[in-house]
This record gives sequence, structure tokens and C-alpha cells, in this order.
Amino acid sequence: MNIIGRKIQDCNWLDLCSGTGIMSCEALQRGARRVVALDHNKKTANVCKKNLLTIAESQKENIYVEVFCREVISFLKKGCKESKGDQTQSTRFDLVYLDPPYESDIYLSVLKLLLDGNWLKNDSIVICEHSSSIELKKPSPWIEKDRRKYGNSALLLVSPPLSRHADTDSMQQQIVRG
Repeated sequence: MNIIGRKIQDCNWLDLCSGTGIMSCEALQRGARRVVALDHNKKTANVCKKNLLTIAESQKENIYVEVFCREVISFLKKGCKESKGDQTQSTRFDLVYLDPPYESDIYLSVLKLLLDGNWLKNDSIVICEHSSSIELKKPSPWIEKDRRKYGNSALLLVSPPLSRHADTDSMQQQIVRG
């Protein structure tokens, strides 16, 4: 959490493979305004929901919390539902925490679906927790922000490519003028 620091304040946080929601609870305590968490295990998802609601109720500000009992790949394939008008950016996520079982092989699929499904803002950070016994490589076109090892765990922090939400008409005009 110290790595992402102030970015947590007022953020939209997506917790994939949330387990009991400990990282989302900490995000709420550090000022996240919206937390969406999902875990495929029904009992674990229920524990996560209880934990998040307990933390949310202790906060002074209005906080949005939603927990889904779903498998992460099928959930992300549906894409991020955008609001109309000025609220479009608020439905996307500033921070995504991905912590699947270490033996799973879903990192690249999840990162692709986050881009394809329009889940992220331009300056989003995706935090991938994985086993320190493997080197999780940054896939193209993602931008590596940081990499850390902590005993058996490691983190890879990546951001989406800078041009993914660019206005294509403006880009064409720039090319024609250039």
C-alpha cells in the first residue's frame, strides 16, 4: 500500500481473487471511495462482503462496496459498464489488485481483458501479486511501474499503454498535419 500511497485516496479499487478482502479493507481504510471485489468461492466472498461492509460502515464518507461470487475471467469478459455523460470515468478503476492462487496461469489473460473490456483509466495501476519463485514478465503493451519481492511473494505493478483511450480522429488529424 505504501508503494501506491496517495493514489488510494478517493480511488475506484477492483480486487480480483479477493479472498477475505484484506487488501480491499486496507484500501477503504486509506480512503478508497469505491471497492468492487470478486472471489469464485461463495463462503470466501461472503466473508469478504462482511469485512468490507464493516470497514465501510466505520468510515465517515459515503463508500460504495460490491462483492461478486464469480470466476475472474468470465466476470472481466463482460466488460466494464460505463455510465453516460460525465460519469464515464468514474466507472473505470484507478487501482486493480490481482492475487490469484500462485499456481494459476491467468495473469496475461486478466491483463488483456482489463484492456479489452475498458476497465481502466488512463493512469490506472494493476498490482499483480505472484510467487517470488517465478519472474512475472510485463506483457506488451503494458508499462512496468515497479517490481518488488517480499519473501515468498512478489509484486509487479503495471499501467496500461498511454494511447489506449486516445481520440482516433484527433490522432488522424495530427498525422495529416504532421
